[in-house]
Amino acid sequence: MAVPRNRSSNARKNSRRAHHAKTPCNASACNNCGKKCITHRVCPHCGFYDGRAVIHAKEE
Repeated sequence: MAVPRNRSSNARKNSRRAHHAKTPCNASACNNCGKKCITHRVCPHCGFYDGRAVIHAKEE
């Protein structure tokens, strides 16, 4: 098992983890209703995906 020869400092450890931050999901407009929804997912407002009705949306 590999054992580090010297302890890595906090600055070195934190700069290695500089790219681990979370990024928000990309949202685009739905082709059917025009509201914002996550790409490659069924629209939660109208229930459409790829131009066809996949689920029945709740009536408001």
